[in-house]
Amino acid sequence: MQIHRDHLYYLKHFNAALVLETGDYFLGLGFGYPDITTGELCFNTAMTGYQEAMTDPSYAGQIVTFTFPHIGNVGINDEDNEAEHPLIQGVIFRSVVSLPSNYRAKKDLETWLYEKKIVGIAEIDTRDIVKLIRTSKGSLKASIGYWKEGLSEEKLNFLKNKAKQDNGLIGSDFSQIVKKEVYSWSDHSWSKSAPCMETFKIVVLDFGVKQSILRKLCDLGCLVTVLSGDSSLEEILSYSPDGVVLSNGPGDPRQTFLRIKQTLDSLINLQVPLFGICLGHQMIALSIGGTIEKMPCGHHGINHPVQDLQTKKIHITSQNHEFVVSFKDKSAEIEITHISLFDGSIEGFSVKKKPILCVQFHPEAAPGPQDSEYLFANFLEIIQKNKMYNTLIQNQQEAYAASF
Repeated sequence: MQIHRDHLYYLKHFNAALVLETGDYFLGLGFGYPDITTGELCFNTAMTGYQEAMTDPSYAGQIVTFTFPHIGNVGINDEDNEAEHPLIQGVIFRSVVSLPSNYRAKKDLETWLYEKKIVGIAEIDTRDIVKLIRTSKGSLKASIGYWKEGLSEEKLNFLKNKAKQDNGLIGSDFSQIVKKEVYSWSDHSWSKSAPCMETFKIVVLDFGVKQSILRKLCDLGCLVTVLSGDSSLEEILSYSPDGVVLSNGPGDPRQTFLRIKQTLDSLINLQVPLFGICLGHQMIALSIGGTIEKMPCGHHGINHPVQDLQTKKIHITSQNHEFVVSFKDKSAEIEITHISLFDGSIEGFSVKKKPILCVQFHPEAAPGPQDSEYLFANFLEIIQKNKMYNTLIQNQQEAYAASF
């Protein structure tokens, strides 16, 4: 790595650096926890909801560049976390975060980042970083180093080597690091005060589930049990679920799918109603013959237009994914239900003659617009129709047996 002579001055006055595997580097001010971190570089275009984004387990293995310049102005509260323990590798901000000004704030962002041991860097040109990501031929891996005593040429070279050694997302199975215990969930959205009448028993397979998904199910009166994504078919069926949700999560869906293929195939064959969200959507696609491709720079933001092909309506959606689904020889069995109006990629599908609903985006939208919340109600309608069908078949069988 070549260090320009006039940059020697800045090395003495900055205490943090972002270094890409290509050798490109940015000098800035350290923020949060002083340490070294590596990961795959991505950017998030949301103008709000940074707390939800940083606690989204789907960001495991990634360093996130926030394109909105005012991050931290509403502080951190107790209600908006999407997971108890953030898995994000690091954060990049344009400006030093201001002190919070919001009635819900419990602490400032830097204090929270320090407590969660998340490395951050600020006072660098995030526009340049986004341009590098968008024009690169593949995913960019990077390192952030934050030393309170300052920088040096040796430290920059060290960070470059660390970035080159990072494995990135392809071939990763970060969903293994999410918690494995079984628990019931009964909290509603913080803005909802009265619980609905009880409707259905839902098992959520946790590959890195956002808590807002669980809240939305509770808002509709569901009895929610969360199981590890590694749970066996016998364990899942022991809860007599009316439906199963395959959650979002981090990493390469092809790797995670290898662990759950047998169980997922069995759930589909048993006609158990399934709702796949993000990673769950991708793994269901693999189970029915679809393929997965790595995107050039992913979809990360809350302003993504998606068309519902059944209603022809356009919804603004919240998205966070690096991989995309495609189908080649399954047109007779698959119905594409949603497409991205940015790049035409598949954003949702259903399976003919199967009680399955899948979407690539986040219908719980935390953060983001609430255009797609209707999908949770649609899933409950699928469950209801499936129960009615099963009851009809059972009655017919009983009537047939009684006729002899």
